[in-house]
Amino acid sequence: MRFDPSTLVYDARGLIPAIAQDHASGEVLMLAWMNADAVARTLETGRVTYWSRSRQAFWVKGESSGHVQQLVEMRVDCDRDCLLMLVEQVGPACHTNRRSCFYTALRSGDEVEILQPEL
Repeated sequence: MRFDPSTLVYDARGLIPAIAQDHASGEVLMLAWMNADAVARTLETGRVTYWSRSRQAFWVKGESSGHVQQLVEMRVDCDRDCLLMLVEQVGPACHTNRRSCFYTALRSGDEVEILQPEL
């Protein structure tokens, strides 16, 4: 069955959440948003392209930092309202220069930083 992007469920702003996960390790790297054009661009180019809500513009991951996300596989969840990007991540995924945006753990009521910025 061919993928029909019109079957994806977008929110009222025309966006769908996209989780980036390292294809080899399974590590969750980040969550960002895509619109229909970003989904199409990602599938066409193999470079993960998001929609920046703050800038109201396309954001090709790694375009300025060099920390590229190369798409290995795109997956659609059961409700078709969330995407999983299995990626090959070059360098840190987070703008704070950490491997993952999920670098703060809640442990016994305390916030604990579990990842340091990469040099």
